[in-house]
Amino acid sequence: MGIKLHKKTTPGRRQSSVNDFAELTVKGRKRPAKSLTQRLVKTGGRNNQGFTTSRFRGGGHKRLYRLIDFKRNKDGVIGTVDGIEYDPNRNVFIALIKYADGELRYILAPNGMKKGDTVESGMEVEPKMGNAMPLQRIPVGLSVHNIELTAGQGGKMVRAAGGQARLVAREGDWATLMMPSGEMRQVRVECRATIGQLGNTDYKNISWGKAGRTRHKGRRPHNRGTSQNPVAHPMGGGEGRSGGGRHPCSPTGVLAKGGKTRNPRKNSNRRILRRRWSKRYGEVKLKRRR
Repeated sequence: MGIKLHKKTTPGRRQSSVNDFAELTVKGRKRPAKSLTQRLVKTGGRNNQGFTTSRFRGGGHKRLYRLIDFKRNKDGVIGTVDGIEYDPNRNVFIALIKYADGELRYILAPNGMKKGDTVESGMEVEPKMGNAMPLQRIPVGLSVHNIELTAGQGGKMVRAAGGQARLVAREGDWATLMMPSGEMRQVRVECRATIGQLGNTDYKNISWGKAGRTRHKGRRPHNRGTSQNPVAHPMGGGEGRSGGGRHPCSPTGVLAKGGKTRNPRKNSNRRILRRRWSKRYGEVKLKRRR
């Protein structure tokens, strides 16, 4: 894929860039496979009682949800890529797979996948791009995505555009993975993963340019706490652009910095060999100690 720049006719155009969608084979107003879509109900960030639980959500374009095959459990049947499509619900492209028995499924499209390619899943398949298999069958050193945390549950990790994890070791019943964030963690070898790096790798380089494009995605303006009134936020009020007068916190008073937000009782905690922040800040800490 690539990034396309428009002529600088307006301030918004001057700052924005768009995807050229060169990888897509299905363009224009062609609708997705009807059997693999369902209605997406908008909540505006509210729960069933009407209270806002996720701030700054609402509006946006109407969308159909594409049912993605995260489990990749159709073993022994060869599927052919019928097309690469855009999915408004995620930043990675999706591929429509037509299996030999006529069944259609959507999968996350790896980088380099094109129409006419074949994919397969199972224990004894070839470890090539787009094929899904347990980690115990994947050669060490390969890049993988759509990784399961529990066997049979479906892929949970590495599902964003350009994402890839690397299988660095395998010992006994556990496989060690290097995640895109730098975190190293262990996963059971029975868990499945898909070979290759996910497509749309230049998504992170897109500049939205103006607020209207963000509103189109269903994101409303994100207001600072210090810019609000005291009745609306604990950090609001004051004369001019004054500070909050207290440590940064949420509208309900929960401190925003310095506290741990991860649930300490997660069962997967003990399988993390190296935290993601140690890669980024480890060298800085060493310099400070010196």
